[in-house]
Amino acid sequence: MKPWVASADVLTALRVPLAVLFPFVRHPGWQLAIVAAAAATDFLDGLLARRYGGSRLGAVLDPVADKLFMVAAFLTVARRGLLEWWEIAGVLSRDIVAAVGAVAVWLFRRPVALPARAGGKAVTVCQLITLVAFIAESPLVRPLAWATAAIAVYAIWDYGRAAARAGTNSP
Repeated sequence: MKPWVASADVLTALRVPLAVLFPFVRHPGWQLAIVAAAAATDFLDGLLARRYGGSRLGAVLDPVADKLFMVAAFLTVARRGLLEWWEIAGVLSRDIVAAVGAVAVWLFRRPVALPARAGGKAVTVCQLITLVAFIAESPLVRPLAWATAAIAVYAIWDYGRAAARAGTNSP
């Protein structure tokens, strides 16, 4: 049985204040530092959880912290007008579908454990690259957002396929 809390959870929890702080920071250097800190805590908490074992809190907190940070960061992007609302929705589509799926699982009480998949990790990396391009005011923001949205669509399909397989294999 997994413990309630693990050392990785401390790193995971750090993304919550970073998410709250990001929309209020205007200086590009500090914004980059916050994105770097969020990326580092996401990478390191996963490393710690794999090496020393995860926890029940971490299983819930990690995806919530990830989605909270991305939503806060991309709402900041929306405020600056560098991307249209539907482009931001595309970039966040994997997170939106995952949140809806989590609510459905909770409502219908049909838990399915899905480990992280390559497509989901690729979306996270692309979201972070898109954020860096946004902060740098790069002309690549829009193409990166579209590429991220395309990878998100693949990740949604891949997770859906994995969930369907896991659902057919459960008692």
